[in-house]
Amino acid sequence: MPWRTRRSILVLTLALGALLFLWQLGSTGLVDETPPLFAASARAMAETGDWLVPRVNGLPRYDKPPLVYWAMGLLYALPGQELWNPLGTWAARLPSAVATLAVMLALARTLLRWPQQSIRPGLTALTAALAFALSPLVLLWGRIAVSDALFSGCLSLGLLSCWCSYAAGGRRWWAAWIWLGLAVLTKGPVAVVLLGLTLLLFGWLQADLGRLWQRLRPLRGLGLTAALSVPWYALALWREGEPFWRSFFGYHNLERFTAVVNQHLQPWWFFAPVLLLASLPWSPLLLVGLAQGVTGPGPWRWRPTPVEVLPPPLSLQRFAACWLLAVLLFFTAAATKLPSYWLPATPAAGLLIALAAQRPRGRLWPLAAALSVLLSAVLALAFAAAPLWVPRIVTPEMPTLPRELLAGGRLWWAAACFGLAAVAAALLWWPFSPRPRDGGRALAALQAGMALFVLLVLLPCWQLGDRLRSLPVRQLAAAVRRDQRAAEPLAMVGMLKPSLLYYSRRVVIYEGAPATGLVNLADRLNRERRSGQVPAPAARAPSLLLVIDADTAAQPHWSGLDPELLGRAGIYRLWRLDRRRLERRAADLGQAGVRADWEDPRPERY
Repeated sequence: MPWRTRRSILVLTLALGALLFLWQLGSTGLVDETPPLFAASARAMAETGDWLVPRVNGLPRYDKPPLVYWAMGLLYALPGQELWNPLGTWAARLPSAVATLAVMLALARTLLRWPQQSIRPGLTALTAALAFALSPLVLLWGRIAVSDALFSGCLSLGLLSCWCSYAAGGRRWWAAWIWLGLAVLTKGPVAVVLLGLTLLLFGWLQADLGRLWQRLRPLRGLGLTAALSVPWYALALWREGEPFWRSFFGYHNLERFTAVVNQHLQPWWFFAPVLLLASLPWSPLLLVGLAQGVTGPGPWRWRPTPVEVLPPPLSLQRFAACWLLAVLLFFTAAATKLPSYWLPATPAAGLLIALAAQRPRGRLWPLAAALSVLLSAVLALAFAAAPLWVPRIVTPEMPTLPRELLAGGRLWWAAACFGLAAVAAALLWWPFSPRPRDGGRALAALQAGMALFVLLVLLPCWQLGDRLRSLPVRQLAAAVRRDQRAAEPLAMVGMLKPSLLYYSRRVVIYEGAPATGLVNLADRLNRERRSGQVPAPAARAPSLLLVIDADTAAQPHWSGLDPELLGRAGIYRLWRLDRRRLERRAADLGQAGVRADWEDPRPERY
């Protein structure tokens, strides 16, 4: 393929990725509950100059290594934040968006360099990048301020570098291990396990483990990975000691794999539906691509046959199948399961989908093509029937959401996007069309409909959700900054929104809605000490500011406290509360048997 054509495809991939992940990236606020914790920690790094251990709300945050905080913090350190980053979201979300764009370009570049006998290598490269980018998981995590997209990006670039080095006879073997080191600095040792399991599966299925070992030089590579990542772990352990070891290694790594944490209990087959949902509406093509990757590019047969050993430059589909299976096997074995754990498999899924579309072989292929078109048509019908099911949506934080969704008319646009895409793809795949079974172009038609849905429907609905769900918290954070008195503590009870601490720039005491939360709050104001929060008796700090939602305020133990109402926004109220009344109510609850439990061990306190 001419160099100019390859460059045009990469430019087109970059332009589409920028529309999907950079367009309106900073136009909405941070989404509760986790992103504000990342953003506040990164901003604190930039403001305090302490770049070793992230800290948020006056406490150290040991949940993730520092790379994502460093990336965000460097952006927060840039001048003129009020002009280009007024909501804090450009700095917080840009690392996720850039990592996603980098994976799109890497997928396209890999297929342009190693076409895998595709009929149209340029179209295959573009559809692989879009099959990855248009995954519902990637569309979400590629635009929010957490570490998952950056981890998936670093790990994916490392795995693609592994395969490219294997295909190229061992050239640039070191690149994979540098990316692996960055992945370890983003989310921990799980990156080494996933890469190692992928290579073991691939070497075994390809019957070429010796050559794979020789070309990738894993002993030297792991030394390079360790040199890049271990120093931070050693410094953090030296400074923080046992709390860091117990929280990061014990809870966030070992315990998440061996036990259920945060009530994320799921059945063992949880990732099977996630695999299908994360690639809608072309999930059937993913299954065909996975079968082709395991058995070889020829027709799939019911009876087992010896697996074909592929030449290294033509083994990308098999490598992608092993990559996806490694993620599936590892996280299926883990006790704690979350949909975001599937994110590292989405680039492999993009490769398998695009390559399956370009190889219309076997008896299962026509069925997979027809099901992909049918799924797009089903989505169109579902959005067309929105007046029947949208009113059934119950959202306590956004009570007016169903009405505003229907009034906006965007769901009819969604039906049109998926419906037209299904019609176009069906015409291209129809056996009697001028180009029968034109899989690549039909997949591109489905992807065009999905991309239009993102731009015309999903992003405007995201802004609607921000206005209904997040804007009220930002408005009360501004009221806190305006009305808070010197040494007056700030608390939030009921619905716990970390965006309050981010936008108010104050330490916030968070407690739940039950009676225990009230008793805890009264006790913590007198006894808890953290950076930015000094305990004080009611005689010295007679009032506190309290953000409370309407449902919590209606509970008996929170009623009758005679607060001063300073502001209201959405379902939230800002109270100035006399601490003596709070302590009397806490004493009454204590006599009724309610005890404070805030000092009990909690691994994820903020």
